[in-house]
Amino acid sequence: MSGAVARRVAVIVALVGALLFYFVVLGSRGITMIQDGRATSIGLGIGLLILPFLGLWIVVATLRAGLAHQHLAKRIFDEGRELDVSDLPRRPSGRIEREAADALFAQVKAEWEADPDNWRSSYRLARAYDYAGDRGRARDTMRRAVRLEQLEARKQ
Repeated sequence: MSGAVARRVAVIVALVGALLFYFVVLGSRGITMIQDGRATSIGLGIGLLILPFLGLWIVVATLRAGLAHQHLAKRIFDEGRELDVSDLPRRPSGRIEREAADALFAQVKAEWEADPDNWRSSYRLARAYDYAGDRGRARDTMRRAVRLEQLEARKQ
């Protein structure tokens, strides 16, 4: 594992650990409030017990999505199909200039339209959406790519 990857994993582990600690504290406070016996305390205690479960679900869903996206990124990279944006002009912030991102998007969208049921096309389209600044469509399209790749893996 490279140093950068190890640092990212360490940060993720630390954040998840801190969240788990927070969830335990919230849960214990919720139980204490329920044991108080007053209606208001019971209601708030139940709310505090729900929050850790909701938070845990969000953490698990986010980690699963991140791992699935990393899996696709590795496969695309291994196949040599990652979008090459190294030569595209950039703003001082480092983001790709709008016109260049739009041109890249148009090219990748045409590829996707030719083969919309291929996870590779959907992955590349999601990355193009991201470069163009459309994060919502990027997430939706990446979810589609994950589903298509999972279907492909089941067929093999």
